[in-house]
Amino acid sequence: MIFTVQVGNHIDTNAYFYIDDETRHGFLIDAGDEAEKLLRIINSRRFTIEKILLTHGHFDHISAAPEIQRALNIPICMQKNGYLYAENPAWSHAEVILENVTYLDDGSEIILAANPNFKLKIIPVAGHTADGAMYYSEKDGVAFVGDSIFKGSYGRTDLEGGDEQALFKNIKEKILTLPEETILFSGHTPPTSVREEKFRPWFTNA
Repeated sequence: MIFTVQVGNHIDTNAYFYIDDETRHGFLIDAGDEAEKLLRIINSRRFTIEKILLTHGHFDHISAAPEIQRALNIPICMQKNGYLYAENPAWSHAEVILENVTYLDDGSEIILAANPNFKLKIIPVAGHTADGAMYYSEKDGVAFVGDSIFKGSYGRTDLEGGDEQALFKNIKEKILTLPEETILFSGHTPPTSVREEKFRPWFTNA
């Protein structure tokens, strides 16, 4: 199950619950804001969240993570370069500093304790930020791509750690090489697919 919640008082951001239907355990991806709203959903739907997974360290993707971490006593995980943002508000533009973060090696798997067959692989997609990453399930044919690519567009690259050439290279080599039917869940737009995005004019003409 993928349950999408829009959060944010300033920027509308997609938070995702990626939940194993059998056990109702799962992961919260990008706890960007409105911690109380997300916690109410967890309680009302009887989800057991094992980990918070962050696609990158910008404020609109991390701001609710500390409160949820404290409430549920669960890890916060992000790509290994995430320390640049988690520990530095000047880079994250957040009013919080993330503590007790688990920094994940590229290519590592995040495995659900309640069901080892339910898992995600972290794949680095730097360019929007230095720590940009996506979480990919080959089994379910889905990827949570943060702000690296949107429906019909891509993330800005003019903030700290941004690099447009790196982003385009990583989109081409990491995202658009996934199976064409893979559904892409981004930080700010409706879902799209690899098939839909690989022939966009903004990308093919770049």
